[in-house]
Amino acid sequence: MVTKQEIVNNWLGRYTKQPLETFSDYILLTNFNNYVDMFCDQMGVERVGFDANMRAVTAGGITMINFGIGSPNAALIMDLLSSVKPKACLFLGKCGGISDKTHLGDYILPLAGIRGEGTSNDYFPSEVPALPAFMLQRAVSTALRDNSYDYWTGTVYTTNRRVWEHDERFKSYLRETRAMAVDMETATLFSCGFYNHIPTGALLLVSDNPMEPDGVKTEQSDNKVTRDFAATHVRVGIEAVKLIMGERKTVRHLKYDW
Repeated sequence: MVTKQEIVNNWLGRYTKQPLETFSDYILLTNFNNYVDMFCDQMGVERVGFDANMRAVTAGGITMINFGIGSPNAALIMDLLSSVKPKACLFLGKCGGISDKTHLGDYILPLAGIRGEGTSNDYFPSEVPALPAFMLQRAVSTALRDNSYDYWTGTVYTTNRRVWEHDERFKSYLRETRAMAVDMETATLFSCGFYNHIPTGALLLVSDNPMEPDGVKTEQSDNKVTRDFAATHVRVGIEAVKLIMGERKTVRHLKYDW
């Protein structure tokens, strides 16, 4: 294999154990196996097995993929998806609230990502902003409001650092960024989606408040967030993608002619 196209055509199937022709034009991305299971349940299909590195399933014209955790995996899945050229890609992720305004179970619709992860520097210079596709975020906003759910907008800081909750210097820096939330994937997905000409958006669920010692995620608190909010998170994501599918509109926010 010599070209990028040859590589990604081979690797998407290798990572997901799914033939390329089974992938939809509309993609939901997640980090969680239970989100894949919830998608299967809500779409009325059998749950997929665990033989693939990236569990994937297609139902109702939508493909959901669990690509794993972290910025490198986020870049990887966007490169791999360039083999099937999806029309829209929506990330359903969890995040830590930075602002005092956010509470467990709140939704954040990110208007931009702050590229603190480093991975996206291999795709664009550091001064290039990480932006979602506007039309896709608009569809998510519509799905939320149709269900009478409120949400926050703002920026999300993406880091490749997993254990930082003890580091007061880093937490002070996060507050200075004025970001609403912190995660490990969103800015990378936006940047690498744009690089690969894939319209990409995100809907984030606040799953912990790591700026405070008693707000750091634990197994017990994460189980409660999953029990109380995860299924709705998945359902809203499905509804948002269906809005895009039904309107048959492009979700590109900029022309890819650079």
